[in-house]
Amino acid sequence: MNIFVAGSTGVIGQQLLPKLVQAGHEVTGMTRNNQGKGLIESWGARGIVADAFDREGMIAAIGEIRPDVIIHQLTSLSQWNLEDNARIRIEGTRHLVEAAQIHGVKRMIAQSIAWAYEPGEHPATEDAPLDVQAPAPRKSTIDGIVSLEHAVAQMPSHVILRYGMFYGPGTWYDANGIMAEKVRSRALRATDGVQSFLHVEDAALAALLALDWPSGPVNIVDDEPAAGTAWLPVYADALEAPAPAYQAGSKRGERGASNAKARKEYGWQPLHPTWRTGLAQSLR
Repeated sequence: MNIFVAGSTGVIGQQLLPKLVQAGHEVTGMTRNNQGKGLIESWGARGIVADAFDREGMIAAIGEIRPDVIIHQLTSLSQWNLEDNARIRIEGTRHLVEAAQIHGVKRMIAQSIAWAYEPGEHPATEDAPLDVQAPAPRKSTIDGIVSLEHAVAQMPSHVILRYGMFYGPGTWYDANGIMAEKVRSRALRATDGVQSFLHVEDAALAALLALDWPSGPVNIVDDEPAAGTAWLPVYADALEAPAPAYQAGSKRGERGASNAKARKEYGWQPLHPTWRTGLAQSLR
C-alpha cells in the first residue's frame, strides 16, 4: 500500500516506519524539519516536510502523495505540554481528515488513549463511554480525544487505537525520561490508581496490523492493568532508585483497560505482555 504517516519521527513513528518499509509498503513520513526528513529517509521511506497546523499545506501534501492509508501518530508530549497536545489532536486531526476527504483517501488509522474512559470499577472495554464530564485539568485531554475520534470516524474506513501508557525508548519512562527523574527524586508516590501500560514496539506493531482491521476503536494495552502500588516499586527497583512512598487514593479515570478485543478478535499478540518484566527490560 501507499501509506502516509503523520508523526513519523515520534516514539511510535520511529518504531513503525521501518516495520512498514520491511513489510513492502510505499511509505511517506511527515516531519516538521529537514533533520527529521533525513531520519525518515534513513529508514527507507520518503520524507516530506509539512506542518499539521497548516491546513493548505496538509491538503497539498496529501494531494501530492495520494496515499491509500493515512496513519495519524501526531502528538506533542516530549515537554509534557498537554495543551499543545490537545491542540494537535483537535486541529491537526481536522486538517488531516479534511485533506483526506478532498483527495479521496478512504482509510485512516489514528492514535488515541486508553485512559480517557469515564470512571468505573473495572478495566474499561471499548464500549465504555469516554469521560466527557471530566473536570479540569483532565477536561482538556478528554476534549482533545473526543474531537480526534469524532473527526477520524468521519472517514469511510477508520481504526482508532486507544493506546496504554507508553514505555520504552524515548518515552517518559525511559532511563532519562521525565517519570524516571520523578522516581529517582521520590516525587512520584505509589497510589491505588490503576493504569494500563504499553511498550512502544507493541504500539507500532498494532498500527501495522491495523491496516487490515475493521473500523472502530480498539484498546491496545498490555495484559495486566495495575495499581501504582504494584508497578511503581518494580519500576523504581529497575531504576535502582529509592522505594516510592505510598499515597492513598487515585485520580479520576485511573481504571486501566482491557485488551480482550485486540487479542481475541484481531489476533494482536504483544511482544511485551506485561510491565512486570517489560519495564526492567526496556531500561537495559
